[in-house]
Amino acid sequence: MTSPSSALVSRGRVLAKLAVAGAAVAASPLRSRLTSGSTAAAAASASVACVLTPELTEGPYFLSGDKLRRNIAEKRPGTPLTLNLSVLDSATCKPIANAAVDVWHCDAGGTYSGVSGNSGRFLRGIQKTNAKGVASFDTIYPGWYQGRTVHIHVKVYVGGNEVHTGQLFFPDTLTDAVYRTAPYSGRGTRTTRNVGDQIFSSGGAASLLRPRKSATGRYVGTLAMGVKRSS
Repeated sequence: MTSPSSALVSRGRVLAKLAVAGAAVAASPLRSRLTSGSTAAAAASASVACVLTPELTEGPYFLSGDKLRRNIAEKRPGTPLTLNLSVLDSATCKPIANAAVDVWHCDAGGTYSGVSGNSGRFLRGIQKTNAKGVASFDTIYPGWYQGRTVHIHVKVYVGGNEVHTGQLFFPDTLTDAVYRTAPYSGRGTRTTRNVGDQIFSSGGAASLLRPRKSATGRYVGTLAMGVKRSS
């Protein structure tokens, strides 16, 4: 498989203006409120600071028409990971129900499904947010490929309109720990960490997941994404 280039060009959709409720929130820096928890409800309760999440490039491997499903792992080997992603209206701080959250990422070997001759649609899927604005996915910890730090791609649609394109990132120390285990350990040392990633430097710190390991060995990561509804 041909590795994605590290020189991916941003779509230029970084939104500089924050539309938030209340002067205290409006004065907050450009960031997303991040928490970790074992349930989807934790995502909604943690969404105190609702600010506009930075736009980042969708990358070369987006595919339309993914399935509506929670479990996207399709038995790919890797460390289990649950994502609880909440969607907030940045202008009102209110959760957005029935938003479509689309995620995709590479497997433990750095391969994306459905592209470059790779069959299947593993590690891709869409979920609708519930009444608390939360969409949950069961997947695996992503692998790495040349020129990029570890990441997951995400798009958000409200009323059929695309309102956010971004990427989710992981602390390097956590990735180091996960990659000491199989099947990741068989690939050698990854080439790029967060500090050396061009996309991460464009706002990735605002989309940094901090997953916690549950009693079952599954990591659970939570992120609140503030979006601007289409007019």
